[in-house]
Amino acid sequence: MGEIPVQKDVPWLVTFKISWGSLRRRLLRSLVTMTGVVLAIAFLAHMLITDSIIYALVEVNERALNILLQKSDVDISNVGTGDSLMVLFLFLTLLITLVGISNSMFMAVTERVREIGTLKCLGAHDNFIIRSFLIESSLQGVLGTLCGIILGMTVALSVALVSYQAYVFKYFPLAAVIKALMISFVIGTVLSVVASIIPAYMAARKQPVEALRHEE
Repeated sequence: MGEIPVQKDVPWLVTFKISWGSLRRRLLRSLVTMTGVVLAIAFLAHMLITDSIIYALVEVNERALNILLQKSDVDISNVGTGDSLMVLFLFLTLLITLVGISNSMFMAVTERVREIGTLKCLGAHDNFIIRSFLIESSLQGVLGTLCGIILGMTVALSVALVSYQAYVFKYFPLAAVIKALMISFVIGTVLSVVASIIPAYMAARKQPVEALRHEE
């Protein structure tokens, strides 16, 4: 008998296409996962943008504007000094997002044990399994993050317009808002990747024979 040829790694582009197809086939599960990401990132973006707008309006130091700020319960003297309660809320939100994504990916591994076993029997390497799960989670994270950013920005601007009227456009802190959006995007994407690392390694360590014996 001849030697079994060494199998080559699947290219990243092919892995991406396979992961995208898996995401589309599990559309409902993906939407549930992305909903958690959307809400968490929307909350984060809303708080960062609102804080940027309030800080910019306080810096103007205009009497009529200060009255509007005080009516909205803004402590003008302490703006920009940091709010420990807001930091706590943000931390809890991001923690919930991380746990939610991890839980979804763990369930994805459990549901696809036989599929993983079949792929490994067909010659799929561990790094292919890891990459496919990481890409799938990243796609969910990026799409959910983008939707969350749009939602958070819309809510933040709507509330600001109702509270501070035309002053929002007159003194709109464009640079600060863009920075807030970039921070929200990076955090949402990074959390999605980090949350999928352990589930991806768990999937890769599944033994083909044990996986094929698994009852769905």
